Amino acid sequence: MLFLDKNLELNDTELDIYNYIVANLDKVVYMRIRDLATEAHVSTTTILRFCRKFGCNGFSEFRVKLQLYLEEQKLAQIDMADETTYINFLKRTAQPEFKAQIQNAVEILRDRELVLFAGVGSSGVIAEYGAIYFSSLFTLALHIEDPLNHPFYHLSSKLSDKICMIAISVEGENEDIIRYIHQLKAQNCKVISITNSAKSTIARLSDANIAYYINKEMYQEANITSQLPALYTIENIAREIRTQIDKEKM
Repeated sequence: MLFLDKNLELNDTELDIYNYIVANLDKVVYMRIRDLATEAHVSTTTILRFCRKFGCNGFSEFRVKLQLYLEEQKLAQIDMADETTYINFLKRTAQPEFKAQIQNAVEILRDRELVLFAGVGSSGVIAEYGAIYFSSLFTLALHIEDPLNHPFYHLSSKLSDKICMIAISVEGENEDIIRYIHQLKAQNCKVISITNSAKSTIARLSDANIAYYINKEMYQEANITSQLPALYTIENIAREIRTQIDKEKM
């Protein structure tokens, strides 16, 4: 809407209005028609004529369309940031440090008979997927939705050394998962975590941590940090275990 169509003709005054709006998008969406007229040094009638040239019945409709345009631009910026994030992360997976972290997790998991996946929010969705993926390629895996009320919160010593927990968390600071980790480690269970930072509490409590280090992204109040690194890491670990097992059988 804010791009001038080649068939749209604006006189000098209307072009001045257009340039003011483009330079002050965040302000104009909250202005009254009188405010814009004052800032652009024109009459409200001129503003109305300007709006009609952009297919709007009045300034209110123009302002709504302007708001929608701004939202589209924000989403476009998020998409571009995600693409860069994906590329940078995938490059790091080829580095020896990341491969070593994967192998460390693989060594812990090889002799486990049950894997518990835990995560909250969007990380919970990835944890659920991880449980399905591991069960398909490697061993029995369960998704834990409510760690503190889960039956595996209290384990017998005969079971604990056969269980490993994989905690998925972007921030690495979820209190329920932290309490669950403490409980499982007290029973000699192994814990692997996939987090955005190796300095987070969950990462530091884990026997092995894979940290992916991508930029945290927020949209309004929602954390929309990409879960691609966690997804990639889960699949990478499971495939590596499956590959090793198959080689041993040959």
